[in-house]
Amino acid sequence: MKYFKFIFLLVFFAACKQDKRLPILGGREVVQKMIDGKQVTDTVYQTIPAFRFLNQDSSAVTNKDFDGTIYVADFFFTSCPTICPTMHRNLLKVYQKFKGNKEVKLLSHTIDVKYDTPSRLKAYATKLGIEGNQWEFLWGSRDSIYSLAQKNYLVAVKEDKNGPGGFVHQGYLVLVDKDKRIRGAYDGTVSNEVEQLVKDMDILLKENNK
Repeated sequence: MKYFKFIFLLVFFAACKQDKRLPILGGREVVQKMIDGKQVTDTVYQTIPAFRFLNQDSSAVTNKDFDGTIYVADFFFTSCPTICPTMHRNLLKVYQKFKGNKEVKLLSHTIDVKYDTPSRLKAYATKLGIEGNQWEFLWGSRDSIYSLAQKNYLVAVKEDKNGPGGFVHQGYLVLVDKDKRIRGAYDGTVSNEVEQLVKDMDILLKENNK
């Protein structure tokens, strides 16, 4: 009897582990909908809105290029003397782990729009060893990028002449699901958090493939 109870507990905990779901972060709104003549309560979550930028190849990239994928987004600048090199060394491990997986993309927005032109982003990507468009480095107007960071990805960025390199920004790697909802935020300078990001990406891929 004890043996069967033990087996039951193993199966129960394994099932719980398999069914683990990541939280949905950001704002949300409870709305009332009419479905088949019945009033139903639903929750509408904050999502990443439409955008259009140029990538490291000077090609237009929009939110539609991320349809059907989960992706990790961050905000950086190529001349950053502090956290960006560490962030991208860690993110490079994520890229290498999921390289070739068409359901996974990476997205890095420059916050130094005067200096980080697409050609400079291309040189930066090449130095990292990035090929193709699985990891996009995006350039656009200052207002559009800063608004996207602060209002939608919930990441603080600003120009500050007293800051290292002239900017102050958070080093978060933001995990976004196939419905453009934020599912996690990880300190890109901390190895343990990046390891957790990788684990959560695997969980999210399984969730989307059910």
